Formats: sequence, C-alpha cells, structure tokens
Amino acid sequence: MRNDGNTAIKVAIADDHTLFRTGVKTSLSSRKDIQMVAEAENGMQLLNLLKHIQPDVVLLDIQMPIMDGLATLPEIKKLYPDVKVIMLSMHNDHSVISKMMEIGANSYLTKESGSEMIYEAIKQVYEQDFYFNDLTNKALLSGLRTKRVVEASAPPDVSLTDKEVTILRLMCEEKSTKEIADIVDLSPRTVEAIRDKLKTKTGTKSMAGLVMYAVKAGLIQQT
Repeated sequence: MRNDGNTAIKVAIADDHTLFRTGVKTSLSSRKDIQMVAEAENGMQLLNLLKHIQPDVVLLDIQMPIMDGLATLPEIKKLYPDVKVIMLSMHNDHSVISKMMEIGANSYLTKESGSEMIYEAIKQVYEQDFYFNDLTNKALLSGLRTKRVVEASAPPDVSLTDKEVTILRLMCEEKSTKEIADIVDLSPRTVEAIRDKLKTKTGTKSMAGLVMYAVKAGLIQQT
C-alpha cells in the first residue's frame, strides 16, 4: 500500500482516556496527509465502527474496559486483514510487546511517545507494513531468548537462496522496500514478491515473524 501524496491516510483510535484521544487527534489533525475517521472508547465499540468505516491504520490501546486491545487485535486481523494496527500502552513489558507483534500488530508504541513518533509510525506501517523501534526490537529478541530456553526450538529447515537471505537481512535492518530494491538492484515489486515468498517458505505471517525466524536461524546477530 502506498500513499501517492494526494490521498490522506485514514486513521482510527481506540482508547478509553478521552484526554489522550483528544491529544492524539489534535496533533494528527494538523497533518495534511492524515485524516482521523473514527474514535472509540473500547474494542467492542471500535469493531462496531469498523463495520461502517474502513481506516488504513488503527491506534489501539491495550488496556480498555469491556474489550481490551489484547482481545480486539486478533478480531481486527481476522475480519479486516488489510488494516494496520499500532498498539499503544503505558507499559513497555517485553513479553506483552512480543506477543502483540506475533499475533499481528504492525507496531507498538508507549503512550509517552511524542506526536512525531506516532505520525512516523502511522506513515511507516501504511507504506511498509511495519514500524520497528528500539522497544519492539528489544522485546522481540528478549522474547526469542526466553522461548529458546523454554522450548529449545530450532527454526524450520528452510532452504533460502543467497538473494533471499540478503533481502531478509536488509529487512531486519529496517530498510524500506525501495532502499532494499536499490541495494540488490531489483524493482520494489520484485522485492515485495520475495518478501511474500519468504513468509510462505518460513511459515510466518508477519514481518515480526520473519525477524524472529532470522534470529533463530542465526542470520542476524542478537545485540
């Protein structure tokens, strides 16, 4: 999905704190390429809104009454797989973050994130499917270390070409599709096709899954 500069990215927010919701709406409304289309106080209200309004990106609070973000995320991904979801929380618990990314979150931000970071995350998940930051990276790697101890699980035995390994490593370095295309001398469309093939080969469903596969397989170094 690409923003051609003429189409505003449609954003919805679900958060039970009116003050926070208003603050985010106010800061994003000043952006010409963002259009706030819906707001909800909990997950159930959001899901009802999504029947009538299709945002490109949803800002989803984890802790809400009636139906929280943990319960809402899988429902959004099942019913509206093209909608990108950025999780919001007051906490930076690594286990929660890695769980969210594994079940389909496109990014995770703490509520202390400035308006500039929220704006950047919206643009990135809209254009590149994901937005990784230090928080998500550390959480994913921390989650992997825990899993390795508990499960001692090896990644599936997958045969990747040199080109696929190179592209996977570049994706893990947070390079955009266009940057990867320039580096490996392929078209962005071809890079996207290889990314989809990598997901199929490794049995992963998201960029977070690919990152975890790459770490497990020793293709990138844990820091």
